[in-house]
Amino acid sequence: MIGSAKVVKGKAKVAVGMAIGDAKLEAEGEADKIEGKIQNAVGGINDTIRDA
Repeated sequence: MIGSAKVVKGKAKVAVGMAIGDAKLEAEGEADKIEGKIQNAVGGINDTIRDA
């Protein structure tokens, strides 16, 4: 769930960054989205291994 929260946070940062023309905030949002997706993927792999 932490990864999903990071993805949502990243999307919000991107939207705000675009709205106010802040490229740095937009880039931070993209980084948060990627980090969240990676966390979700790792969590899914860990669940698969644990359940095996």
